[in-house]
Amino acid sequence: MVKAFRRIFAAVTVAVLAFRAVGSFLSWIEHQEDTTANAWIDEDEFEDA
Repeated sequence: MVKAFRRIFAAVTVAVLAFRAVGSFLSWIEHQEDTTANAWIDEDEFEDA
């Protein structure tokens, strides 16, 4: 009986951690879309043109 409760508790814990991880990842993706991409622009290429 105790083993069943431990397994249920472990399953709930894993589900909560997975939910938090997905939420954190989606928040990070949303933050990446808001920032400007100027860091990836090579300014020397534009000076030559």
